[in-house]
Amino acid sequence: MKKIVIIWLVIAGVTCLSFQSNQIDLSFYKQDTVLKELPVIKNEAFKRGEELTFRMRYGFIEAGVATLSVTSEEQQIGGRKTYHVVGLGTSKGTFDFFYKVRDRYETYIDEKAIIPWVFVRRVSEGGYIIHQDYVFNHFLQKVSTDQGTVYDIKPNMQDMLSAFYYARTMDLSNAKPGDIFTLSCFMDKAIFPLQIKFIGRENVKISLGTIRCLKFRPVVQQGRVFKHEEDLNIWISDDKNHIPVKGQADVLVGSIKIELTNYSGLVNPISKVD
Repeated sequence: MKKIVIIWLVIAGVTCLSFQSNQIDLSFYKQDTVLKELPVIKNEAFKRGEELTFRMRYGFIEAGVATLSVTSEEQQIGGRKTYHVVGLGTSKGTFDFFYKVRDRYETYIDEKAIIPWVFVRRVSEGGYIIHQDYVFNHFLQKVSTDQGTVYDIKPNMQDMLSAFYYARTMDLSNAKPGDIFTLSCFMDKAIFPLQIKFIGRENVKISLGTIRCLKFRPVVQQGRVFKHEEDLNIWISDDKNHIPVKGQADVLVGSIKIELTNYSGLVNPISKVD
């Protein structure tokens, strides 16, 4: 399960009851005590209607399919417009027989500030079940769980899916090898610091063609899931979309590879190499 969670964190991974926005307790969004104004983040990376599809391999086995979609929905939460993002992960073939995966992640991301308001996680992996609902109030810098527990959060706190979309908005035009980018994610009732190191620029050949990419290496804890820090790498398109093109994780018990197999609804042309 941890290996699949890591993949979702990098690209930032049961069909379930769909989250109903009208079930949100809007009283949590009252701005009686505003600690700070929310930022305005320039977003040239994604828009409503974008859909990305990935193929996942475990060794030589075709292990599953993952999709990331920004729906056409224009839901307002606390009077603010949001992007509704849905991530699905499904095992297939032989892997599905031995280790069935049915994952669904949802997040409602503030359209201007690119921070989450609501996060929904429905995970079923080999019999391991996780149900999590988080409601964020960035005006009060709080997050409430589905058990009713409230935690303090810092400004610009992300969930494990919104973190991926926020990272895509970063200006990487002047990134130099060795640069480290940091953001914070609230996951499993705790703050999880995410750090990614820029390695360099490479052309990556996939089934869709050759894509000009930026290579990153997440800074991970050695010895638990990964043998060495360099065992996890992700390549994103070297354009304003910053979409994942390829991911590779060499774990203690094998290798996981992810490859972009389809995309639609992009804001900008993808950086294909002729």
